[in-house]
Amino acid sequence: MPPTQLFAFGFGYVAAELARHLRAAGIAASGTVRSEASAEPLRAEGFTAHIWPAAEIAPPPNSIWLISVPPDADGCPVFRAFGHLAPAAHWIGYLSTTGVYGDLGGGWAFEDTPLNPQSREAINRAAAEAQWQTLNARIFRLPGIYGPGRSQLDRVREPGARRIIKPGQLFSRAHVADIAEALRLALHTPSASGAFNICDDEPAPSEDVLTYAAELLGIAPPPAVKFEDAGLSPAAQRFYAECKRVSNARAKAMLGWRPMFPTYREGLRDCASRVAAG
Repeated sequence: MPPTQLFAFGFGYVAAELARHLRAAGIAASGTVRSEASAEPLRAEGFTAHIWPAAEIAPPPNSIWLISVPPDADGCPVFRAFGHLAPAAHWIGYLSTTGVYGDLGGGWAFEDTPLNPQSREAINRAAAEAQWQTLNARIFRLPGIYGPGRSQLDRVREPGARRIIKPGQLFSRAHVADIAEALRLALHTPSASGAFNICDDEPAPSEDVLTYAAELLGIAPPPAVKFEDAGLSPAAQRFYAECKRVSNARAKAMLGWRPMFPTYREGLRDCASRVAAG
C-alpha cells in the first residue's frame, strides 16, 4: 500500500524540506516539535505539528517515519517511546551524523568504516543508530547541513565572524535539498537498506567556503585567525579535532542519487539566488 503520510519525529529543517517534496506527490506531513514557536511556521505551510513530549501522539499506521530527535545517553527517546509501533510503519529513516566515524586524519569515511565516535553527542548517535537498525531502519549519516537561511552567507555577515585556519582541515557538507532528494529516492528503493552517507562531492576547508560566501555577497571575508589562537569553546575544539573526507558513492550506486549541488559553490550560489529573488 502507498504510505498515508510522512510523520517526522523532530519536524525540523530537513524534515520540512522532505515534506515539501512529498506534498507535490500528494503525501501529507505531520510531526513533532518542542515548542509553539517551532510549530507556527510549519502550521503556516499547512503541516500538522505536535508539541512532544508534552502531548500524547500516535503516528498513523502505514506512515513514513523520519527521526531526527537528538539522542541522549540511553540512545533515541523516540525509539524508547514508539519503537513498539514500528512494525506498522511504511518505512523508517533515521538521521544520524558523520561524526560517528570520528577522526580519520583526512582519510575517507565509507559506510563500512568502523565507527569511532569521540564526542558524547556522536557516541549517543551511534547508540541510537544501533537501536533503529534492529527495526530495519535506514540510517542517513549527514555532515554539515546548509541551505536557504542557514548557510555561510548568513554566517559571514554575523558580528565577530572569523575564518578559523587549521592547515589540512577538511569538512564535508550537504545542501538540504540534496538530503531531501536522497530520502525521497530511498523511500522508493525497497532494496536500499542499511546506512548511507549523504554529502557533496568536494570536502573543503571551512575558510574557503566563508571566503566564497563573502565574494558572492561582495563583501570582505572575515578576518583569518589561527586555530590555536581562536579561543574556541570545548565543543568547537572537538569539532575541529576530527578531519575526514566522506564518500557518497553508496548513495549514488544504490539510490541513483546525484547531488544537485556537488560542491559548496553551486550550493551557495543557489542560496544567494533565493535571497536575491526575495
